[in-house]
Amino acid sequence: MTKAEQAKLSRREREIMEILYRLGEASAADVVGRMDPDPGYDSVRVTLGILEKKGHVKHRQEGRRYVYTPTVPHETASRSAIRNVLLTFFRGSPSRAILALLGMSRLSREELDVIAKWIEEERKSHESDAG
Repeated sequence: MTKAEQAKLSRREREIMEILYRLGEASAADVVGRMDPDPGYDSVRVTLGILEKKGHVKHRQEGRRYVYTPTVPHETASRSAIRNVLLTFFRGSPSRAILALLGMSRLSREELDVIAKWIEEERKSHESDAG
């Protein structure tokens, strides 16, 4: 399976991965219990098997049940997802994405201050790299 094929997740697969990242690890029954509407145990178990074949999760056996954990740290998966969104919708431009996010909602003064601080820190790191 290619890296591109591994990266593609269905809506249900993404939902299950979100639950696994939130919990850290979970059995199929744990996942079903956190999904609404309930897709059914067998459906989730099959999807977990698909996710394992794609390399997104691994399992260990505890008694009769399998406990699944993500194979990639959440931060790494998040960065990959953001990269895909940037390439797909914003021609690879982080600034276009940021402008779109800023235009979506009214940010509080505190949120703007945090963003301004991050921008300033990034600017300083670029200056020290150039100097």
